[in-house]
Amino acid sequence: MGGSVATRIGYQFSDPALLEAALRHRSIGTRHNERLEFLGDSVLGLAVSEMLFEKYPTATEGELTQLRARLVRQATLATVARNIDLGGALQLGPSAGRSGGNDRSSILADALEAVVAAVFLDADFEQAKRVTLSLFATEIAHLDPESIEKDPKTQLQELLQSQGDAPPSYEVVTMSGQPHEREFTVHCCIDSRKLITEGQGSSRKAAEQQAAFAALSAIREG
Repeated sequence: MGGSVATRIGYQFSDPALLEAALRHRSIGTRHNERLEFLGDSVLGLAVSEMLFEKYPTATEGELTQLRARLVRQATLATVARNIDLGGALQLGPSAGRSGGNDRSSILADALEAVVAAVFLDADFEQAKRVTLSLFATEIAHLDPESIEKDPKTQLQELLQSQGDAPPSYEVVTMSGQPHEREFTVHCCIDSRKLITEGQGSSRKAAEQQAAFAALSAIREG
């Protein structure tokens, strides 16, 4: 399995054990890919950041951040992983396997990061960057800096400032679920308008953005 993945990513490993480790989900027991995933997240992020910095010399820091977020978000990583049938090469424990883990976006995204880390450890950053940019070629080609829109929190803050209002505050109301499947509920409070909106998400940041979006909608409709 590892050999076919190596072929599909265009890199032959000097130490195939690194790739094997990258393909082992934590549900299988020891020697799983979580440490490689941790490293791969940073390697992939740097590779994408460097590419964007060179490709878009006039883009602002905020624009570059949004472009990077589009490429390194879970949905995009999972799409890239599916393009090389990474799920078919994963080693999963019985419970994860029965629940369709080899096509679960979170598992695929983590495994792709682990594979990038394996290339980095087996060779160097330049090889890891080459593999990354090759895998993401289609997604990179479809990037359009002109379509960037400010996130809801930024839009809300700028709107309130333009109208002389104080910025909103955000409060986590509830947090539930297992550590790897958290669900956050956040309130966005705008005191000057006596407005409170709610947002939910798998991270505090995502919940805040949803709450801000709801506040924006309420202000614009009101």
